[in-house]
Amino acid sequence: MLKTEVFNQLKQAMRDKDVIAKGVLSLLKSGLDSAEKEKGGALTPEEEISIINREIKQTNQSLDGAKQAGRNDLVEKEEAKLDILKSFLPKQLTEEEIISLLTEAGIIKGMNMGEAMKIAKPILTGKADGATISKVVKSLI
Repeated sequence: MLKTEVFNQLKQAMRDKDVIAKGVLSLLKSGLDSAEKEKGGALTPEEEISIINREIKQTNQSLDGAKQAGRNDLVEKEEAKLDILKSFLPKQLTEEEIISLLTEAGIIKGMNMGEAMKIAKPILTGKADGATISKVVKSLI
């Protein structure tokens, strides 16, 4: 279970006095805990991955803001956070792999974007980020 792995890495980060890793892992553990309480039971791997993806999306937004503000110190921290968060995701697919999966699933030219995304999301959740999925789906339709 992902929550156990996060907790073990958090303990190690505390021992190593790694401030950035401790902060990221604490935030991630908190997100997993609150989602588990909200659900009233253990999370599925897909739900755990969606929480990680949400944290990655927020970190990417912070990274963009830091870059626009010219804050190189914050850029480095946000990139370090992203590396830690991405380490919990399964191996990400390449665009070519995504294209082959989506064409097998029945996404064709002339299809509505909403319909295509309804097919693509369940297949690719956790295997590719939302921006990449959207870009590939747009190129296929």
